[in-house]
Amino acid sequence: MPGQTQLSTPPELARDLGVSHSWAVVVGTIIGSGIFLVPAEMMQAVGTAKLVYLAWLVGGLLSFFGALTYAELGAMKPQAGGEYVYVHDAYGPLGGFLYAWTWFVIAKPGSIATLTTGLVRILGTFSMFSFFANDILARPFHVTWGQLVAIAATILISLLNYVGIKKAGEFQLVFTILKVAMILVIVVVGFSYSGGGWGNFGGSYSGSKGGIAGFFAALVAALWAYDGWNDLNMVAGEIRRPERNIPIALIFGVATVGALYILVNAAVQYVLPANAIAISQRPASDALALVLGQFGAGIVSAGMALSIIVAMNGTIMSGARVPYAVARDGYFFSSLAQVHPRFRTPSVAIIVQAVLAIILLLLGGNFRQLFSLTIFSEWLFYMISGSTIFVFRHREPNAARPYKVWGYPLVPGLFVLASAVLLYYTFTDNVRNSALGSLVILAGVPLFYYFSRKHKEFALK
Repeated sequence: MPGQTQLSTPPELARDLGVSHSWAVVVGTIIGSGIFLVPAEMMQAVGTAKLVYLAWLVGGLLSFFGALTYAELGAMKPQAGGEYVYVHDAYGPLGGFLYAWTWFVIAKPGSIATLTTGLVRILGTFSMFSFFANDILARPFHVTWGQLVAIAATILISLLNYVGIKKAGEFQLVFTILKVAMILVIVVVGFSYSGGGWGNFGGSYSGSKGGIAGFFAALVAALWAYDGWNDLNMVAGEIRRPERNIPIALIFGVATVGALYILVNAAVQYVLPANAIAISQRPASDALALVLGQFGAGIVSAGMALSIIVAMNGTIMSGARVPYAVARDGYFFSSLAQVHPRFRTPSVAIIVQAVLAIILLLLGGNFRQLFSLTIFSEWLFYMISGSTIFVFRHREPNAARPYKVWGYPLVPGLFVLASAVLLYYTFTDNVRNSALGSLVILAGVPLFYYFSRKHKEFALK
Protein backbone atom coordinates (compact mmCIF):
# COMPACT_ATOMS: atom_id res chain seq x y z
CA MET A 1 0.00 0.00 0.00
CA PRO A 2 1.18 3.57 -0.64
CA GLY A 3 0.91 4.40 3.06
CA GLN A 4 3.12 1.47 4.02
CA THR A 5 5.75 2.48 1.45
CA GLN A 6 5.82 5.99 2.84
CA LEU A 7 6.22 4.74 6.41
CA SER A 8 9.08 2.45 5.43
CA THR A 9 11.08 5.25 3.81
CA PRO A 10 13.59 6.56 6.36
CA PRO A 11 13.59 10.32 6.91
CA GLU A 12 16.42 12.34 5.38
CA LEU A 13 18.12 15.56 6.40
CA ALA A 14 16.25 18.65 5.22
CA ARG A 15 17.91 21.09 2.82
CA ASP A 16 16.62 24.19 4.61
CA LEU A 17 19.72 26.41 4.70
CA GLY A 18 19.86 29.18 2.11
CA VAL A 19 22.88 31.20 1.02
CA SER A 20 22.39 33.80 3.78
CA HIS A 21 22.22 31.10 6.46
CA SER A 22 25.33 29.50 4.98
CA TRP A 23 27.17 32.84 5.04
CA ALA A 24 26.15 33.23 8.68
CA VAL A 25 27.50 29.76 9.52
CA VAL A 26 30.89 30.77 8.08
CA VAL A 27 31.07 34.23 9.67
CA GLY A 28 29.37 33.35 12.95
CA THR A 29 31.47 30.25 13.56
CA ILE A 30 34.80 31.91 12.75
CA ILE A 31 34.33 35.00 14.90
CA GLY A 32 34.52 33.92 18.53
CA SER A 33 36.51 35.71 21.22
CA GLY A 34 39.84 35.42 19.40
CA ILE A 35 39.77 38.75 17.58
CA PHE A 36 39.26 40.55 20.90
CA LEU A 37 42.21 38.80 22.56
CA VAL A 38 44.92 37.74 20.08
CA PRO A 39 46.21 41.25 19.15
CA ALA A 40 48.22 41.16 22.40
CA GLU A 41 49.72 37.75 21.63
CA MET A 42 50.55 38.85 18.10
CA MET A 43 52.25 42.04 19.28
CA GLN A 44 54.27 40.05 21.82
CA ALA A 45 55.37 37.79 18.97
CA VAL A 46 56.40 40.31 16.29
CA GLY A 47 56.72 43.66 18.10
CA THR A 48 55.40 46.07 15.43
CA ALA A 49 51.99 47.03 14.09
CA LYS A 50 53.20 46.48 10.51
CA LEU A 51 54.17 42.87 11.18
CA VAL A 52 50.92 42.28 13.08
CA TYR A 53 49.05 43.43 9.99
CA LEU A 54 51.22 41.26 7.78
CA ALA A 55 50.33 38.24 9.93
CA TRP A 56 46.63 39.12 9.67
CA LEU A 57 46.88 39.49 5.90
CA VAL A 58 48.86 36.27 5.38
CA GLY A 59 46.54 34.37 7.72
CA GLY A 60 43.50 35.75 5.94
CA LEU A 61 44.95 34.91 2.52
CA LEU A 62 45.78 31.33 3.54
CA SER A 63 42.31 30.90 5.02
CA PHE A 64 40.85 32.32 1.81
CA PHE A 65 42.86 29.81 -0.23
CA GLY A 66 41.49 27.07 2.02
CA ALA A 67 37.96 28.36 1.52
CA LEU A 68 38.42 28.35 -2.27
CA THR A 69 39.70 24.77 -2.09
CA TYR A 70 36.79 23.64 0.08
CA ALA A 71 34.36 25.49 -2.19
CA GLU A 72 35.26 23.11 -5.03
CA LEU A 73 35.14 20.06 -2.76
CA GLY A 74 31.81 21.09 -1.19
CA ALA A 75 30.16 21.84 -4.53
CA MET A 76 31.42 18.54 -5.96
CA LYS A 77 30.44 16.41 -2.94
CA PRO A 78 27.56 18.17 -1.16
CA GLN A 79 26.88 15.46 1.42
CA ALA A 80 26.71 15.81 5.20
CA GLY A 81 30.06 15.26 6.85
CA GLY A 82 32.27 17.51 4.71
CA GLU A 83 35.90 16.67 5.37
CA TYR A 84 35.00 13.11 6.38
CA VAL A 85 33.46 12.56 2.94
CA TYR A 86 36.51 13.94 1.12
CA VAL A 87 39.04 11.91 3.13
CA HIS A 88 36.90 8.75 2.91
CA ASP A 89 36.42 9.03 -0.84
CA ALA A 90 40.04 9.97 -1.59
CA TYR A 91 41.98 7.78 0.83
CA GLY A 92 39.57 5.06 1.89
CA PRO A 93 37.33 4.18 4.85
CA LEU A 94 40.18 3.98 7.40
CA GLY A 95 41.34 7.54 6.79
CA GLY A 96 37.76 8.81 6.92
CA PHE A 97 37.05 6.93 10.14
CA LEU A 98 40.18 8.24 11.89
CA TYR A 99 39.16 11.77 10.97
CA ALA A 100 35.61 11.23 12.24
CA TRP A 101 36.87 9.49 15.40
CA THR A 102 39.15 12.39 16.34
CA TRP A 103 36.48 14.96 15.48
CA PHE A 104 33.67 13.26 17.39
CA VAL A 105 35.40 12.04 20.54
CA ILE A 106 37.53 15.06 21.46
CA ALA A 107 37.73 17.88 18.90
CA LYS A 108 34.10 19.01 18.72
CA PRO A 109 33.11 18.24 22.34
CA GLY A 110 36.34 20.02 23.34
CA SER A 111 35.44 23.01 21.16
CA ILE A 112 31.97 23.22 22.69
CA ALA A 113 33.38 22.93 26.22
CA THR A 114 35.99 25.60 25.47
CA LEU A 115 33.39 28.00 24.06
CA THR A 116 30.92 27.56 26.90
CA THR A 117 33.68 27.97 29.50
CA GLY A 118 34.81 31.12 27.72
CA LEU A 119 31.23 32.40 27.76
CA VAL A 120 31.01 31.87 31.52
CA ARG A 121 34.31 33.65 32.11
CA ILE A 122 33.23 36.66 30.07
CA LEU A 123 29.83 36.84 31.78
CA GLY A 124 31.67 36.52 35.10
CA THR A 125 33.29 39.92 34.48
CA PHE A 126 29.86 41.50 35.07
CA SER A 127 29.21 42.05 38.80
CA MET A 128 25.74 40.48 38.62
CA PHE A 129 27.33 37.17 37.58
CA SER A 130 30.20 37.17 40.07
CA PHE A 131 28.62 34.18 41.85
CA PHE A 132 29.62 31.93 38.91
CA ALA A 133 32.85 31.10 40.76
CA ASN A 134 30.96 29.81 43.82
CA ASP A 135 30.59 26.09 44.45
CA ILE A 136 27.29 24.23 44.18
CA LEU A 137 28.81 20.89 45.14
CA ALA A 138 32.14 20.11 46.76
CA ARG A 139 31.64 16.35 47.15
CA PRO A 140 31.64 13.84 45.54
CA PHE A 141 32.18 16.15 42.53
CA HIS A 142 33.38 19.73 42.48
CA VAL A 143 30.78 21.74 40.56
CA THR A 144 30.52 25.54 40.38
CA TRP A 145 27.64 27.74 39.25
CA GLY A 146 29.75 28.62 36.22
CA GLN A 147 30.01 24.96 35.19
CA LEU A 148 26.24 24.65 35.58
CA VAL A 149 25.68 27.68 33.34
CA ALA A 150 28.09 26.23 30.74
CA ILE A 151 26.22 22.93 30.81
CA ALA A 152 22.88 24.74 30.48
CA ALA A 153 24.18 26.70 27.47
CA THR A 154 25.35 23.45 25.85
CA ILE A 155 21.93 21.86 26.37
CA LEU A 156 19.96 24.88 25.11
CA ILE A 157 21.96 25.34 21.90
CA SER A 158 21.93 21.58 21.29
CA LEU A 159 18.14 21.60 21.76
CA LEU A 160 17.82 24.41 19.21
CA ASN A 161 19.73 22.29 16.70
CA TYR A 162 17.72 19.20 17.65
CA VAL A 163 14.38 20.80 16.68
CA GLY A 164 15.44 21.75 13.15
CA ILE A 165 18.28 23.00 10.99
CA LYS A 166 16.06 25.84 9.76
CA LYS A 167 15.54 27.20 13.28
CA ALA A 168 19.25 26.87 14.04
CA GLY A 169 20.08 28.55 10.73
CA GLU A 170 17.73 31.47 11.37
CA PHE A 171 19.22 31.90 14.85
CA GLN A 172 22.68 31.89 13.28
CA LEU A 173 21.71 34.50 10.68
CA VAL A 174 19.98 36.95 13.04
CA PHE A 175 22.66 36.86 15.71
CA THR A 176 25.55 36.91 13.23
CA ILE A 177 24.14 40.15 11.77
CA LEU A 178 23.85 41.51 15.33
CA LYS A 179 27.42 40.37 16.04
CA VAL A 180 28.75 42.13 12.93
CA ALA A 181 26.85 45.29 13.92
CA MET A 182 28.38 45.25 17.41
CA ILE A 183 31.88 44.80 15.97
CA LEU A 184 31.33 47.77 13.65
CA VAL A 185 30.19 49.84 16.67
CA ILE A 186 33.42 48.92 18.46
CA VAL A 187 35.39 50.02 15.39
CA VAL A 188 33.56 53.35 15.08
CA VAL A 189 33.91 54.09 18.80
CA GLY A 190 37.62 53.28 18.68
CA PHE A 191 38.30 55.66 15.82
CA SER A 192 36.29 58.40 17.58
CA TYR A 193 38.79 58.56 20.47
CA SER A 194 40.32 62.02 20.65
CA GLY A 195 43.39 60.72 22.46
CA GLY A 196 44.21 58.21 19.75
CA GLY A 197 46.40 58.73 16.75
CA TRP A 198 47.89 57.25 13.60
CA GLY A 199 51.31 57.53 15.17
CA ASN A 200 50.51 54.38 17.17
CA PHE A 201 50.80 52.39 13.95
CA GLY A 202 54.51 53.18 13.82
CA GLY A 203 55.22 52.07 17.39
CA SER A 204 56.99 48.93 18.53
CA TYR A 205 57.30 46.60 21.51
CA SER A 206 60.88 45.89 22.53
CA GLY A 207 60.14 42.67 24.42
CA SER A 208 58.83 40.75 21.41
CA LYS A 209 60.04 37.31 20.35
CA GLY A 210 60.89 38.62 16.89
CA GLY A 211 62.40 36.90 13.88
CA ILE A 212 60.89 34.06 11.85
CA ALA A 213 59.77 32.23 15.00
CA GLY A 214 57.95 35.34 16.21
CA PHE A 215 56.19 35.83 12.88
CA PHE A 216 55.06 32.20 12.78
CA ALA A 217 53.74 32.55 16.35
CA ALA A 218 51.72 35.59 15.26
CA LEU A 219 50.55 33.78 12.13
CA VAL A 220 49.36 30.80 14.16
CA ALA A 221 47.43 33.18 16.43
CA ALA A 222 45.83 34.81 13.39
CA LEU A 223 44.93 31.45 11.83
CA TRP A 224 43.33 30.31 15.08
CA ALA A 225 41.22 33.46 15.00
CA TYR A 226 40.24 32.60 11.39
CA ASP A 227 39.54 28.95 12.22
CA GLY A 228 36.03 27.56 11.70
CA TRP A 229 35.28 28.37 8.05
CA ASN A 230 35.45 24.65 7.21
CA ASP A 231 32.41 23.95 9.40
CA LEU A 232 30.03 24.95 6.60
CA ASN A 233 31.05 21.89 4.54
CA MET A 234 29.90 19.60 7.38
CA VAL A 235 26.29 20.70 6.84
CA ALA A 236 26.48 20.55 3.04
CA GLY A 237 23.70 17.94 3.05
CA GLU A 238 21.28 20.56 4.38
CA ILE A 239 22.13 23.48 2.09
CA ARG A 240 19.84 24.38 -0.79
CA ARG A 241 21.60 24.50 -4.17
CA PRO A 242 24.94 23.55 -2.57
CA GLU A 243 26.78 23.69 -5.89
CA ARG A 244 26.10 27.46 -5.90
CA ASN A 245 25.61 28.44 -2.26
CA ILE A 246 28.64 26.71 -0.70
CA PRO A 247 31.21 28.58 -2.85
CA ILE A 248 29.39 31.90 -2.41
CA ALA A 249 29.10 31.51 1.37
CA LEU A 250 32.71 30.40 1.84
CA ILE A 251 34.23 33.10 -0.35
CA PHE A 252 32.15 36.02 0.91
CA GLY A 253 32.12 34.71 4.48
CA VAL A 254 35.91 34.54 4.83
CA ALA A 255 36.23 37.91 3.05
CA THR A 256 33.76 39.46 5.52
CA VAL A 257 35.70 38.11 8.49
CA GLY A 258 39.01 39.31 7.07
CA ALA A 259 37.68 42.83 6.66
CA LEU A 260 36.21 42.89 10.18
CA TYR A 261 39.44 41.59 11.72
CA ILE A 262 41.55 44.26 9.99
CA LEU A 263 39.11 46.97 11.13
CA VAL A 264 39.03 45.83 14.77
CA ASN A 265 42.80 45.58 14.93
CA ALA A 266 43.12 49.04 13.37
CA ALA A 267 40.71 50.53 15.91
CA VAL A 268 42.66 48.99 18.80
CA GLN A 269 45.96 50.24 17.31
CA TYR A 270 44.48 53.73 16.92
CA VAL A 271 43.63 53.89 20.64
CA LEU A 272 46.52 51.99 22.23
CA PRO A 273 50.28 52.15 21.58
CA ALA A 274 52.18 48.94 20.84
CA ASN A 275 53.48 48.54 24.41
CA ALA A 276 49.98 48.82 25.88
CA ILE A 277 48.60 46.24 23.44
CA ALA A 278 51.40 43.78 24.23
CA ILE A 279 50.82 43.80 28.00
CA SER A 280 47.01 43.87 27.85
CA GLN A 281 44.99 40.73 28.59
CA ARG A 282 41.98 42.19 26.73
CA PRO A 283 43.21 44.81 24.23
CA ALA A 284 39.78 45.58 22.73
CA SER A 285 38.20 46.01 26.19
CA ASP A 286 41.04 48.24 27.37
CA ALA A 287 40.77 50.35 24.21
CA LEU A 288 37.04 50.99 24.62
CA ALA A 289 37.46 51.53 28.37
CA LEU A 290 39.70 54.50 27.51
CA VAL A 291 37.05 55.90 25.16
CA LEU A 292 33.85 55.22 27.13
CA GLY A 293 35.00 54.09 30.56
CA GLN A 294 33.67 50.87 32.06
CA PHE A 295 30.62 51.12 29.81
CA GLY A 296 32.94 50.70 26.84
CA ALA A 297 34.57 47.64 28.36
CA GLY A 298 31.07 46.28 28.98
CA ILE A 299 30.21 46.70 25.28
CA VAL A 300 33.23 44.60 24.31
CA SER A 301 32.37 41.95 26.89
CA ALA A 302 28.80 41.80 25.59
CA GLY A 303 30.13 41.52 22.03
CA MET A 304 32.46 38.70 23.07
CA ALA A 305 29.61 36.84 24.80
CA LEU A 306 27.37 37.21 21.74
CA SER A 307 30.20 36.07 19.46
CA ILE A 308 30.73 32.94 21.53
CA ILE A 309 27.02 32.03 21.57
CA VAL A 310 26.82 32.29 17.78
CA ALA A 311 30.06 30.32 17.37
CA MET A 312 28.64 27.66 19.71
CA ASN A 313 25.58 27.29 17.51
CA GLY A 314 27.70 26.83 14.39
CA THR A 315 30.01 24.39 16.16
CA ILE A 316 27.18 22.23 17.52
CA MET A 317 25.41 22.34 14.16
CA SER A 318 28.44 21.18 12.19
CA GLY A 319 29.83 18.78 14.77
CA ALA A 320 26.92 16.35 14.78
CA ARG A 321 27.02 15.81 11.01
CA VAL A 322 30.35 13.95 11.04
CA PRO A 323 29.34 11.03 13.31
CA TYR A 324 26.05 10.93 11.41
CA ALA A 325 27.93 10.56 8.10
CA VAL A 326 30.33 7.84 9.26
CA ALA A 327 27.49 5.89 10.90
CA ARG A 328 25.45 6.26 7.70
CA ASP A 329 28.30 4.55 5.86
CA GLY A 330 28.19 1.65 8.34
CA TYR A 331 31.45 2.33 10.18
CA PHE A 332 30.08 3.53 13.52
CA PHE A 333 27.15 2.94 15.87
CA SER A 334 24.07 2.74 13.65
CA SER A 335 21.97 4.80 16.05
CA LEU A 336 24.10 7.86 15.26
CA ALA A 337 22.79 7.74 11.68
CA GLN A 338 19.18 8.19 12.81
CA VAL A 339 17.31 11.19 11.46
CA HIS A 340 14.43 12.53 13.55
CA PRO A 341 11.19 11.81 11.66
CA ARG A 342 9.69 15.20 12.48
CA PHE A 343 12.63 17.59 12.78
CA ARG A 344 14.80 15.84 10.15
CA THR A 345 18.01 16.36 12.12
CA PRO A 346 20.67 13.83 13.24
CA SER A 347 19.04 13.84 16.67
CA VAL A 348 20.99 11.02 18.32
CA ALA A 349 24.34 12.43 17.16
CA ILE A 350 23.40 15.85 18.58
CA ILE A 351 22.49 14.31 21.95
CA VAL A 352 25.66 12.21 22.20
CA GLN A 353 27.81 15.19 21.21
CA ALA A 354 26.20 17.28 23.96
CA VAL A 355 26.76 14.51 26.53
CA LEU A 356 30.47 14.28 25.63
CA ALA A 357 30.83 18.06 25.93
CA ILE A 358 29.10 18.03 29.33
CA ILE A 359 31.47 15.31 30.54
CA LEU A 360 34.42 17.52 29.60
CA LEU A 361 32.78 20.47 31.38
CA LEU A 362 32.37 18.40 34.54
CA LEU A 363 36.04 17.46 34.39
CA GLY A 364 36.74 21.14 34.90
CA GLY A 365 40.26 22.26 34.07
CA ASN A 366 41.29 18.83 32.78
CA PHE A 367 39.36 19.24 29.54
CA ARG A 368 41.80 21.95 28.37
CA GLN A 369 44.54 19.36 28.21
CA LEU A 370 42.26 17.01 26.30
CA PHE A 371 41.39 19.70 23.80
CA SER A 372 45.03 20.70 23.35
CA LEU A 373 45.67 17.16 22.12
CA THR A 374 43.64 17.93 18.99
CA ILE A 375 45.55 21.06 17.91
CA PHE A 376 48.07 18.88 16.09
CA SER A 377 45.38 16.64 14.58
CA GLU A 378 43.40 19.70 13.41
CA TRP A 379 46.22 20.88 11.15
CA LEU A 380 46.93 17.30 10.09
CA PHE A 381 43.38 16.87 8.79
CA TYR A 382 43.32 20.34 7.21
CA MET A 383 46.36 19.26 5.20
CA ILE A 384 44.90 15.85 4.33
CA SER A 385 41.44 17.21 3.43
CA GLY A 386 42.89 19.97 1.27
CA SER A 387 45.10 17.47 -0.56
CA THR A 388 42.07 15.44 -1.67
CA ILE A 389 41.36 18.01 -4.39
CA PHE A 390 44.46 16.76 -6.25
CA VAL A 391 43.30 13.15 -5.88
CA PHE A 392 39.86 13.91 -7.30
CA ARG A 393 41.24 16.03 -10.15
CA HIS A 394 43.54 13.16 -11.15
CA ARG A 395 41.16 10.26 -10.53
CA GLU A 396 37.93 11.87 -11.74
CA PRO A 397 38.94 14.44 -14.37
CA ASN A 398 35.51 14.43 -16.01
CA ALA A 399 33.41 14.55 -12.83
CA ALA A 400 30.88 17.36 -12.51
CA ARG A 401 32.49 20.36 -10.78
CA PRO A 402 29.96 23.19 -10.45
CA TYR A 403 32.76 25.35 -9.05
CA LYS A 404 36.46 25.03 -9.87
CA VAL A 405 38.99 26.60 -7.53
CA TRP A 406 40.61 29.68 -9.00
CA GLY A 407 44.39 29.34 -9.44
CA TYR A 408 44.55 25.54 -9.41
CA PRO A 409 46.98 23.94 -8.59
CA LEU A 410 48.81 26.89 -6.98
CA VAL A 411 46.05 28.02 -4.60
CA PRO A 412 45.21 24.62 -3.05
CA GLY A 413 48.92 23.75 -3.16
CA LEU A 414 49.80 26.80 -1.06
CA PHE A 415 47.03 25.96 1.39
CA VAL A 416 48.27 22.38 1.80
CA LEU A 417 51.87 23.58 2.11
CA ALA A 418 50.91 26.17 4.73
CA SER A 419 48.99 23.52 6.67
CA ALA A 420 52.08 21.27 6.57
CA VAL A 421 54.34 24.07 7.85
CA LEU A 422 51.93 24.92 10.65
CA LEU A 423 51.55 21.22 11.42
CA TYR A 424 55.33 21.02 11.89
CA TYR A 425 55.36 24.25 13.95
CA THR A 426 52.50 23.03 16.15
CA PHE A 427 54.18 19.65 16.70
CA THR A 428 57.57 21.08 17.63
CA ASP A 429 56.02 23.80 19.79
CA ASN A 430 54.29 21.19 21.99
CA VAL A 431 55.79 17.77 21.29
CA ARG A 432 54.14 16.06 24.26
CA ASN A 433 50.55 17.03 23.45
CA SER A 434 51.10 16.54 19.72
CA ALA A 435 52.40 13.03 20.35
CA LEU A 436 49.44 12.30 22.61
CA GLY A 437 47.16 13.69 19.90
CA SER A 438 48.69 11.22 17.46
CA LEU A 439 47.99 8.39 19.92
CA VAL A 440 44.35 9.53 20.19
CA ILE A 441 44.07 9.29 16.39
CA LEU A 442 45.76 5.86 16.29
CA ALA A 443 43.45 4.58 19.03
CA GLY A 444 40.72 4.67 16.39
CA VAL A 445 42.48 2.03 14.24
CA PRO A 446 41.27 -1.06 16.21
CA LEU A 447 37.81 0.50 16.44
CA PHE A 448 37.72 0.93 12.69
CA TYR A 449 38.49 -2.74 12.11
CA TYR A 450 35.82 -3.72 14.65
CA PHE A 451 33.15 -1.66 12.86
CA SER A 452 34.50 -2.68 9.46
CA ARG A 453 34.03 -6.36 10.34
CA LYS A 454 30.49 -5.67 11.52
CA HIS A 455 29.81 -3.73 8.33
CA LYS A 456 30.93 -6.68 6.18
CA GLU A 457 28.88 -9.14 8.23
CA PHE A 458 25.80 -6.95 7.81
CA ALA A 459 26.40 -6.64 4.05
CA LEU A 460 26.57 -10.45 3.68
CA LYS A 461 23.20 -10.98 5.36
